[in-house]
This record gives sequence, structure tokens and C-alpha cells, in this order.
Amino acid sequence: MAQGNSWRSTFARILNRYHARRSVRIKPAGGFVSQPEPRTVGFFARGRQMLAGNMMFAGHVVEAPDTILWDLEPPDARFAAETHGFAWLDDLAAVGDARARALAQEWLWGWIDRYGRGTGPGWTPDLTGRRVIRWIQHALFLLRGQDEVASAKFYAALSAQTEFLVRRGSAAPPGLPRFEALTGLLYAGLSLQGMERHIEPARTALGAECAKQIDAQGGIPTRNPEELLEVFTLLTWAQAVLDESDLRPTEAHLTAIALIAPTLRTLRHSDGGLARFHGGGRGIDGRLDQALAASGNKQRQSDGLAMGYARLSAGRTSVLIDAAPPPGGRASANGHASTLGFELTSGRRPLIVSCGSGSGFGEDWRRAGRATPSHSTVCLEGYSSARLAAPRWIGATESELLEDIPTEVKVQMGHLAQGYRFEGGHDGYVPVQGLTHARSLLLSLDGRSLLGEDFLVALDDPAKKRFDSAMDSVRLSGLPYQIHFHLHPDVDVALDMNGSAVSMALRSGEIWILRFDGQVELGLEPSVYLENGRLNPRATKQIVLSGRAMEYATRVRWTLAKAQDTALAVRDLARDDEDVTTGTTWEDLNA
Repeated sequence: MAQGNSWRSTFARILNRYHARRSVRIKPAGGFVSQPEPRTVGFFARGRQMLAGNMMFAGHVVEAPDTILWDLEPPDARFAAETHGFAWLDDLAAVGDARARALAQEWLWGWIDRYGRGTGPGWTPDLTGRRVIRWIQHALFLLRGQDEVASAKFYAALSAQTEFLVRRGSAAPPGLPRFEALTGLLYAGLSLQGMERHIEPARTALGAECAKQIDAQGGIPTRNPEELLEVFTLLTWAQAVLDESDLRPTEAHLTAIALIAPTLRTLRHSDGGLARFHGGGRGIDGRLDQALAASGNKQRQSDGLAMGYARLSAGRTSVLIDAAPPPGGRASANGHASTLGFELTSGRRPLIVSCGSGSGFGEDWRRAGRATPSHSTVCLEGYSSARLAAPRWIGATESELLEDIPTEVKVQMGHLAQGYRFEGGHDGYVPVQGLTHARSLLLSLDGRSLLGEDFLVALDDPAKKRFDSAMDSVRLSGLPYQIHFHLHPDVDVALDMNGSAVSMALRSGEIWILRFDGQVELGLEPSVYLENGRLNPRATKQIVLSGRAMEYATRVRWTLAKAQDTALAVRDLARDDEDVTTGTTWEDLNA
């Protein structure tokens, strides 16, 4: 039997449906005890697109002007999940005018009429928690101009969802879904008349989940930086509403905030965006700063790894490296085969990037974004350093978990006279090809150069036998490998010095040069930049160093350095006026 049709998934959906229909029988709340302030930050551009009739959810764009959202046929389960989670309320509230309010009201009361009796795909614990938070935070925006009948329907539907969270909140998948469910229940208990009895159970359960899910590095099992930010944001919101009600969060809740804050500072590039690994994007502009300010925590991470990531920073340059095994089990539903991949940002300008999560552009892009070639690291024989298993249901959506992941990732970091050094290695290619990938990075003290070395090495006799077997399969022609350097779309790139170097111009005016030493060929190839909040992926370029491993040890040296005539301090005044409607397609890349 396929995992997606397993009895656990089926039983969970049956229980959700049963408790959703029972929950609507509860006596509705009569109003709000207190009204939490809106704390979410949405995309103004997405709000304007919705007003124009362009619905963009989970990688699908549906043009349906003058059409209620619930009349659309969802292209897939992810599309339905995003619509029923109501996070789009943030985008309409970001627009905030009368037209945006009217559309939000039409869609919300349309949902109540169609699904408010406990039917439809939106009755899962995580989606219900997300929806309850948005309804409460934007209640003033939504209820303005509504009559008593409409208000009564709103409170009845909100009360039913609260009861559903009481029954099923703890059954949400661990991680962000469960934090959403429990925070939604806490919000409802603190805000709605007659729901006060749910405050203490929700407060206690949220603290228990913090103790269970937040590790000593301030990380979560998925290793997704943007998801960590979302969890942190939920915890700061919960802390704020408890403080406003003169209640104190649990010690585990406060400890989690204290652990996560310095980790997020470590995972932030010099431009303010997060490292884009394991399904995460750079984060909504302003959300990280807002959450850190709300937490009141000003601590910074001590030396070492943060949630399995290493950081090198000097001058105005930041380098973030995925320096731990990918997540495993259920936590790997959005995991990437990105071990030893790195990103580099200079000032406000990303230079070397990961392709990112394609989840906002459909399943094909999502799968491609998870592969090793979509990261700035070494790919051997076209294989990823971890593989995707057969699809299975995780929460409300279907996904492939990672399998055959690297089991051993060794890391050393140090401060040398020349700069800041990272050394790491992983065994993701050892089971098949017998080769360990090791990477050394040295960032100069002024941040103007990054010296890199990549090694493919057979370390012991069993590994050498696997390498010999792999060589026999290719008739001793060598195992092909590629070192990928994906570039941000705003980077202008050109081959220099008769193809022996690459120059990269940033919009700030900085010029970076890549040079290399080794038996490899240099090429510029198409790439893609995947970032949620846009209507389409963006076409970009990647630098690829291609070679063949012929012996038990192969080494390639390369450097990324600012051109000598690049000023020490660049006054970066270029504006970032992006057109979210432009992008690329698979056909563009294969043209």
C-alpha cells in the first residue's frame, strides 16, 4: 500500500472531519474580551494582484477577476491548503483600502457559508490555527461595516474553530504545524468571551512543545531557517498576548525565545535576509527585525554551529554554510540535499545563492530546488548527496522525505592570522562512489576575498574499492563532477581572461572575480532563482567548474575576490524595484 494511503493518514483525516462537525455545536462566543493588535506583515504586491483577480497560491496562478475564491477548483492540495490557511489576509491588510477590505470580507463570509459547518479541506489543526490567528488579528479590519447577523456568524465560526483546536490541536504534526495550532488556541482563549478555560491548557502545551522541539542550538528538526523564524514569530506573538493579559509564558516558552533569537541572528546575511536552505526563503521583509525587537533578546550566538549552519563574516561580507546532515524522517518533508553548500552576500547584495525552495511554483520546481545541483556545492556524477523517497502524506499535503542522507558531517572552524576558516566533509557519496566531499573556506579579515578548496577523497580501503568499482563502470574515464556557484539574478556576469576567470558586477558597483586552479573546465550555464512572493521564477546564471575524478584524491582550488579597484566602502544607492510578474520557465532553461 502506498504510504500516502496509509491507515494513519486516513484515520487522521477521519478524526479531523468527525471533530470538525462536532465542534460547530458549541455555544458561540458573544464577542472579544481583548483584541490583539495585528502583528503580521504581508506582501503589498500580492494584495494588489488579488484585487486584480490574479490568485497565486502554491505555485499556481489563476486569473479569475470578480470570482469568489471558493468557487475556484483547486489545482492541488497545496493550493487548497494555502487558501484555507487565510495567510492571504495579511496581503489584503497590507493594501488596507476599502476595496481590499470588501474583498477580504466577501471571501471570509463566503468561507463561513460554505465550510463553517465543519466541512472542506481546511479543517486540519495547523490550517485552523493559522486561520484563527488571522481572523483575530485582523478582526477590526474584517468587522468594520458588518451588521449583527454577519458578526454573529463570524463569532460562531471562530468559536467552532476554537473547539476544534481543543480537540485536535495536539494532533498536528510536530514542528511549525503544531506551533500554529497551539498558538491559535491560545489566541482564541485570551481573546474570546467564554473561552478563558482554554488559556492554561494552551499555555502549558505550548511550553511543552518548546521543550520538545527547540534544541540547545536554538534550532528545530527541519533545519529550515524561515520556518524557525515563523516559529519564533508565533512564540513572540504568544508572549505578547499573554503579557497583555498579565499572564506569564512558561519557562520553556521563554527559554525557547532566548535560544532562537541568537540563532536567527547567525542565520541572517548582511543584507538582512535569511539563508535559503531546506525549504526556506529569505523571509518576509521586516518580519525578522520585528520579531527580534518584540522578543527583547539582544544576545548573539557564540562561536560554532547554529542549527547546523556555519557563519563566516568580515567587513560587509557574510558567508553561510550548510554544515550538518539534512533533516531526517518526517522533518525532511521539505529538506534539501545541500550539505556543504554555501551562500555569500556582500553588503546589501547577494552574490552566491542557492536556487531556493520551489514550493511556491509547483511540484516540479519544488523537487528541482531540493536537488544538490541547485545549491552552490559539489555534485558527483549528477547524483544528489541525499535522495527523495516515495511520496507520503505529511499533515495536509503529500511530500517526499529524504533518504540515504549523509550520516557523518565533520566540521572544524577557527580564526587564523589570514582570516576566518571553515573546514567540513560529508559521506553522502561514499556508499556508491566511495568518495568523501571535503570543503575548506577562508574568508579574509577585511571580507574582500574567499579562498575555497574542494576535495573528493577515498579515505579507506572499502571506500577505495567502491571508487574502483565506479571507475570500472565508466571504463576508467573518470567520475564526472561539477562545482556549482549559483548567482543572484541581479548579478551581471561575464567570462574574462580568455575564459580562465569570471567577473561579477553587483548593482552596488562592486566587482567580484572568480579564479580557479585544477583540472576543470569553466562554464556559464542557465540557473533559476526561486523566491516565494513572486508570480514566476527568475532566470539567472551559474558558474560551473566541471572535471573528472581519476584518482583516490582530487582537489580544486578557487577564489572569489573583489577586484582591486573596488572601493573599500561602496555607497550603495541602487533601488530594488522588482517586478514580481516576470520570471522564467522550464522551457527557458532548456532553450
